[in-house]
Amino acid sequence: MQERHKLVALCFAASFIGYIDRVNISVAALAMQEQYGWSETIKGFVLSAFFIGYLLFMVPSGWLANRFGGKRVLLVAVLWWSIFTLITPLAAGMSFAALIAARIAMGLGEAAMFPAAYNLYSRWVPVGERSRAVALMLAGIPLGTLFALMTTGVMVKHYGWPSVFYAFGLVGLVWCVVWLKLAYDRPADHPNLTPAERTLLRAVAPDQHPKEPVPWGKLLRSSAVWALIINHLCSNWVLYMLLAWLPSYFRKVLHLDIQSASLYATAPWLVMFVCGIASGWLADSWIKGGADATFVRKFMQISGLLGAAACMWLARDVSSPEVALGLMCGALGALAMTWGGFISNHLDIAPRYADVLLSITNTAGTLPGVLGIAVTGWLVDVTGTFTAAFVLAACVNVFGALVWLFFATARPVVK
Repeated sequence: MQERHKLVALCFAASFIGYIDRVNISVAALAMQEQYGWSETIKGFVLSAFFIGYLLFMVPSGWLANRFGGKRVLLVAVLWWSIFTLITPLAAGMSFAALIAARIAMGLGEAAMFPAAYNLYSRWVPVGERSRAVALMLAGIPLGTLFALMTTGVMVKHYGWPSVFYAFGLVGLVWCVVWLKLAYDRPADHPNLTPAERTLLRAVAPDQHPKEPVPWGKLLRSSAVWALIINHLCSNWVLYMLLAWLPSYFRKVLHLDIQSASLYATAPWLVMFVCGIASGWLADSWIKGGADATFVRKFMQISGLLGAAACMWLARDVSSPEVALGLMCGALGALAMTWGGFISNHLDIAPRYADVLLSITNTAGTLPGVLGIAVTGWLVDVTGTFTAAFVLAACVNVFGALVWLFFATARPVVK
């Protein structure tokens, strides 16, 4: 395995660990809710608290990665969020406020995950491999979610809900040891690169990026950047809603038990993993074959958003677990197509500042985690069903597709 592939694999592992750490509470919260007597609205606050920290530290983490390099920033981030995963049961036992504080602190750490990785990708990943590399890293989202859903219900049933936080927190500490040994900020610093790989990567980033001020104004005046900002929000609405509420949907609406609800919710994330990897390969192959990169980004993004919107709309009155499962699989499978659309577009339009740009767009992309999850809980409490939440998600996706159609580009706006 070449060294750049090892780095991409380790970034995938960090993404995987981050998502098992943030998803385990969506299942554990079912048992925590019964123990502590939470309403759906209160549970929504617990599930969304993570995203407050995630939102607050997103832009600072992008600047830190750009200034100090992705290796150190990602190491500190994984160490930080793993520690707060470990202490979650202690915080919950102390008070509701302590639990909220621990979840916010965990979000602060995870905010640096993707900006730090994009910083490294800008030096380590050739242009023709970027869609695939980004898709593989994002594959940690459905795979981490899938793993957490498959294991958390079983662990809660047999060992109690605190066990999931202890076990998964320790995994992050192990990753830190491996990362410290194998990762390097720059290809020029790596002692084991082959001559061929060193030559290839020198063409990606000839030297350390100069420490120039981030061109905030030029970025924020670009319509393509605003298309990215809006589409990151719209694409994440369905993702975060299902990430937090899918087990509860199968439990409360379709009347499955806790273990069955967590297992039933796994299939959509497996579909998302397969479709996401395929979307990265398709986008890279299409562009390598001579297709216009802007057309490819638009096709992947718009198809993904509209496909997910259609599934959300059709799911609004479903009462069969099997039909609901099929539509959830369709929604997340379609949404994975956007991995070859907006999520790879950061490296197209601002390759030297992709870390900062991602931190800007992901700030908007985190709002569904704060507002969308809480609004979903409120809508379920008020209406007694997920119908209104699904209709709202469909409308958000259609809006994102229209913005992307008119304003997106793959041409660099900042070099």
